[in-house]
Amino acid sequence: MRAGSGFRRSMRTAAVFLLIFSLDFTDRLHGLPHLHPHPHLQSVEPHGARWDPQFTEKYFSQALDHFNFHSMGNGTFRQRYLITDQFWSKGYGPVFFYTGNEGDIWEFALNSGFITELAAQQKALVIFGEHRYYGRSLPFGKDSFNIPQVGLLTVEQALADYAVMITELKTQLEATDCPVIVFGGSYGGMLSVYMRLKYPNIVAGALAASAPILSTAGLGDPRQFFRDVTADFEEVSAACRDAVRGAFHQLKELADRQDYRRIQAEFALCRPPSSGQDVEQLYGLLRNAFTLMAMLDYPYSTHFMGTMPANPVKVGCETMLRGPELLANLRDTAGIVYNSSRVLPCFDLYSLYVKCADPTGCGLGLDSLAWDYQACTEINLCYESNNVTDMFPPMAFTQKDRERYCSKRWAVVPRPDWLKVQFWGEALSTASNIIFSNGDLDPWANGGVRKSLSSVLVALTVSGGAHHLDLRGSNKADPVSVIRVRKMESELIAQWVKMERMRLKD
Repeated sequence: MRAGSGFRRSMRTAAVFLLIFSLDFTDRLHGLPHLHPHPHLQSVEPHGARWDPQFTEKYFSQALDHFNFHSMGNGTFRQRYLITDQFWSKGYGPVFFYTGNEGDIWEFALNSGFITELAAQQKALVIFGEHRYYGRSLPFGKDSFNIPQVGLLTVEQALADYAVMITELKTQLEATDCPVIVFGGSYGGMLSVYMRLKYPNIVAGALAASAPILSTAGLGDPRQFFRDVTADFEEVSAACRDAVRGAFHQLKELADRQDYRRIQAEFALCRPPSSGQDVEQLYGLLRNAFTLMAMLDYPYSTHFMGTMPANPVKVGCETMLRGPELLANLRDTAGIVYNSSRVLPCFDLYSLYVKCADPTGCGLGLDSLAWDYQACTEINLCYESNNVTDMFPPMAFTQKDRERYCSKRWAVVPRPDWLKVQFWGEALSTASNIIFSNGDLDPWANGGVRKSLSSVLVALTVSGGAHHLDLRGSNKADPVSVIRVRKMESELIAQWVKMERMRLKD
């Protein structure tokens, strides 16, 4: 996701060029919207500003299985979390808890500066919890993705992890009367919504940024996602959309003629394709590049889910329209994502992109295995491109396709309606104290809640905003809209904290 979604990707290959490449690019080439490079202890913002959150990395002894007392010998695992009390009014200030999503928790902490900025205003304790089976929170180490061990990777187990962690840490830190607000972006935003629904006794409110809680529950149009990716490029220029579509048509003509050597030359592939499967893999790799540029279309350069220039959609369109050689332009546009430092001498189709149960991409490395499993069980991501409502090649991914893949890969049968049943789907009217924020440039946005459902279920739109821009730290290039939205979020959260304090006194 996708809010991406990803970023977390460790490159694995025997080829010498990829070994050299991995020294600089390991964990930066992504397929899922929620990916992450190596964690750093400091985050460098554009224009030279440096933000140091001063987090301490710790581990929590967590139950392997919260719901079966005979499972896995009642064992535990070490769950990582990050914590900072530098702003906290001890024993009184609220607790801001980030519900970690599908990747290394450092990546989310270092790209969610709004939370610590808000903590400074409201004197809050800040905790970022890492999701089980991601980053370093591997319940069974290198065996975590074996069957049946991987079966403990569920949304429900992750939510229970956070509920237990919050409760016990509050006790340890003498913060039992401190209201808890949860935050999350993309899949993490979904988890924040679910925490408020399932554990309202623990969580007083939730900020869910770019949380596609409807589309991942199988609600809505499966054509929506790639239609909205296309719309981002179309908004820059209709000619850009047409150039992308034209380039894919030219690629299809070469594939139909099985002119694989020409395809290799045009796209600088390390090896020529040799089958329709290889061509489909190339389609997926190219489509994924446009997905990431749309998701990460921030007004400044970033190192989140890959290295991106400022306004990558605009940069991509400039590349697509720079001359008549559409295939070369398409290759170089994909290079914005896959070869940003221009050190990669050729593209290896199966090392840079992995086809999986998420058509928006799962990324690479162990985190991609975890997300693939979740996309095969609870997270419904049956999105398609069709070259009619979007600019990409027709690539279907139906429930039948999902069932076939998941049965073969993980020996599981997906539950397409489970999130809708378990976490209410669109029947949210009895819930309260949730902010659903979305940027109108984000292709995940229309898979979430776009209209306020009540005075306590508030939808906010960041005009000109990409994937959970409001969670990022303040930046000189921020649009006025995100400054306004953050102010509204701050005011609502302050109200929730005040209300919860009153409730706790009663």
